[in-house]
Amino acid sequence: MTDLIKLRGVDKYYGDYHALRDINLTIRAGEFFSLLGPSGCGKTTLLRVIAGFEGVSGGTVMISDKDMADVPPNQRPTNMVFQSYAIFPHLSVGENVAFGLRKSGLNKADKASAVEEALSMVGLAGYGKRAAHALSGGQRQRVALARALILKPKVLLLDEPLSALDKKMREHMQVELIRLQRAVGITFILVTHDQEEALVMSDRIAVMFAGEIGQLDDPETLYRRPNSRRVAEFIGKMNFLPGRVTATGDTITLDIAGFGVTDVPAVQAPEGATLGEAAIGIRPETLAILFDGEKASRHEAAAVVDEVVYYGDMTYYDVRVNNVPEPLTIAMKNMIGRPVLDVGAQTRIAWDERAIVVF
Repeated sequence: MTDLIKLRGVDKYYGDYHALRDINLTIRAGEFFSLLGPSGCGKTTLLRVIAGFEGVSGGTVMISDKDMADVPPNQRPTNMVFQSYAIFPHLSVGENVAFGLRKSGLNKADKASAVEEALSMVGLAGYGKRAAHALSGGQRQRVALARALILKPKVLLLDEPLSALDKKMREHMQVELIRLQRAVGITFILVTHDQEEALVMSDRIAVMFAGEIGQLDDPETLYRRPNSRRVAEFIGKMNFLPGRVTATGDTITLDIAGFGVTDVPAVQAPEGATLGEAAIGIRPETLAILFDGEKASRHEAAAVVDEVVYYGDMTYYDVRVNNVPEPLTIAMKNMIGRPVLDVGAQTRIAWDERAIVVF
């Protein structure tokens, strides 16, 4: 992939408020890129800077190796789908989609053809004459996408476009957006505060905190090897156990509360390891309940079930382990023949040192 968008040293101030802090970021042509972070972290501001709706206080924004400093939004090779969709209720679906073509110089027949092509792209072929106000939430979102795509931008900017949908429709549209992005082959940049949404949809994710990028990686690396405790706490669920680093080098020796002594490669300490106290992170799905007759492939510890949350396909257990101050969460797949334990049950849990991250 070639580099399409380059941000170098981008700062943005609103009075004394420093909204974006020295952002350095490269986004490739044809990738699905997400800006992820809590409310107020600067992700929508960064999207609006790329679109040209916000100027920068410092630094440069380049698209296709062209400086965007004096290029207004309507002349940039970008288009945006807003959180509210901004569908005109008094217009038909086709008129909404054609809105961006009103100054294109196309004749009536070519406009109609372009509208139908855009609607087909988002799975709404034949909907052109329908009233926009009669559409469902998912259909309005598709109309907003078609209206943006009809102008054939190099970059489609998506500002939390799925947040107004119910859970089932949101999951369906996540898959539809992935398919659409692959079909049209243009760069998608998604703003979201939903970690699962970003992990499902993205080629790469930039996690933002307080106007800065905390980590930029592919979803698997971001999840399995967060580079800081702040990122680890934000992306999914992670258990933290107190521990001590007793030896350093290419291999780190750990004494983990409730788990005992183990060695891990130095790469599993992303912030580096020094002798003394440490926080030991481990994901719920990398721990396992050992049922009757099962043996741990690596290590095990005795535990008591403190809470049980049943989700149908999964059961989440909170378990207490001696010398660990907080309950540990364990995610278990509900398989045929596997019982769901009751609160208070004595059990054993298995753990693997390869799943540990040291902070």
